[in-house]
Amino acid sequence: MESRIVTPGPYRATKLWNEVTKYFRAGMPVKKHRQHFKSYGNCFTATDAVDWLHELLRNNSNFGPEVTRQQTLQLLRKFLKNHVIEDLKGRWGTENLDDDNHLFRFPTNSPLKTVPRHPLWRRSSTENVSKDKDSVFKLPHFPRRTPKKCDLPLAKENLENLQEELTTSNKERFVHCRELRQEEVEEIWRNTVLIHLQKILCLPSLEDVLDPAQINPHSVMYNMNNTSKHGVVVLQNKSGRHLRSPKDFSNGVKKKSSMDRVIFTEQNHDLPHWVLSAMKCLANWPRSNDLSQPTYIGFERDVFRTIADYFLNLPEPLVTFQYYELFVNILGLLQPHLEKVAIEALQLCCLLLPPPNRRKLQLLMRMISRISQNVDMPRLHDVIGTRSLMVQTFSRCVLCCAEEVDLDELLATRLVSFLMDHHQEILQVPVYLQIAVQHHVDYLKKIPITHPVTEVSAMLPTYSFCKQISAQEFEEQKRSTSQVAMEELLENIIKDKTLSIKEKKKKLKQFQKEYPDIYQHRFPTTESEAKLFADRPTIKQPMLTLKKPKFHSLRY
Repeated sequence: MESRIVTPGPYRATKLWNEVTKYFRAGMPVKKHRQHFKSYGNCFTATDAVDWLHELLRNNSNFGPEVTRQQTLQLLRKFLKNHVIEDLKGRWGTENLDDDNHLFRFPTNSPLKTVPRHPLWRRSSTENVSKDKDSVFKLPHFPRRTPKKCDLPLAKENLENLQEELTTSNKERFVHCRELRQEEVEEIWRNTVLIHLQKILCLPSLEDVLDPAQINPHSVMYNMNNTSKHGVVVLQNKSGRHLRSPKDFSNGVKKKSSMDRVIFTEQNHDLPHWVLSAMKCLANWPRSNDLSQPTYIGFERDVFRTIADYFLNLPEPLVTFQYYELFVNILGLLQPHLEKVAIEALQLCCLLLPPPNRRKLQLLMRMISRISQNVDMPRLHDVIGTRSLMVQTFSRCVLCCAEEVDLDELLATRLVSFLMDHHQEILQVPVYLQIAVQHHVDYLKKIPITHPVTEVSAMLPTYSFCKQISAQEFEEQKRSTSQVAMEELLENIIKDKTLSIKEKKKKLKQFQKEYPDIYQHRFPTTESEAKLFADRPTIKQPMLTLKKPKFHSLRY
């Protein structure tokens, strides 16, 4: 059965669930089985279901060959819980499913999950709609084609010419370069990330994928500017000193109050020292193993179990709950022909993470990638291979939803597998983003603000004050201004002598349809409207006249 690629968009996990459910009901073979001396038709065993669904998921382009048999069994249990399948007695929900010969069947109606029309975050962000519309740095809607690289609204030559003209008139005018506020710089960072992400995903808009309010410019700026020589984020305390050990961390906290201590701990919480030591031990095995320390059989398994317990007990996944929908949409790009696009998209998405989360993700990916490629590493599991063990163990601590989603494990497995193979490219700092922001900031700083100069006030700053008006007054002014403009347009149509009667009637009819109130005010009755065309003199066509014959007089 051919697999259909679920493209990026809102609620992609729900769409994938419906897709797998539909394929499973349509393709799973059913037949007659005997159990306890009875015959049952149109049913299947749990083992057959695991075999068939496992093969389907491995060959499906939305999941890939990394799906394990155990994960397929977990998905079948969720099928039973959501009444996609039931046992022979019609039981589901609280029943269990194992990889054995118990019989199951399809219910009469298999419920598909409904996809909401609008994302949930839209309902809670209605208060900021008017603010976003009036923003100076509003995100434009790009077409699907890739725009040109030159995005600066003013060419370099025009800028130089403008500067020359200003320098020649220094005697008459005083030029003041604009200084950007911190809020403006942060808004530039946010919109630059949104623009590049929109271009990479080739979407007409990101409003169904990512809420702009979810982007924290501080995290993006910190992740870009505070890295080690290997590209890993380096956390700092409030004094600007790098945190390198738990002792440094505790010393920084002791100097703060109780309120600051909570904020400081949450913002700069790094990996514990014992976790870092354990990760270095396995990442550099066997070179990091100090032979002077006592080791035993299974030592590396205990170290691995210690690391896994720490990451699995984190309060939320490394990509955070709020970016779950964004990363799930990126999974639609993990195709062989879209590999480069997926790397660029994940590079920007990982840049949005809080600095502690990005640092943990970087160190975790570096460790499990080295362990998977290390031929000298002893087996960490008796049955499961090293790479499969890494993926299964850490997938849920990288990606999962705040509420239980049926395909969380399969989606997380696909994401972690791709991160392991391309973590160096994905988790490096995108230099082009820094250049784009710097160009935008430099351009805005070079826009001159001119003020007239007098002998007295040449060295003094000029201040201007605006009176704030209420929202009701603003709406009344806006309405009155637009109404005056529409009335002038109507009068121009009426007084236009170049238009024929037919064209004028057509334009007036169109104006009446668009602005009925203004038209009713100008022509309150049908008589006044008819008088407009009745007063216009009509020129009759000259009738065909015959020339009078000339009679010549007989008189001489």
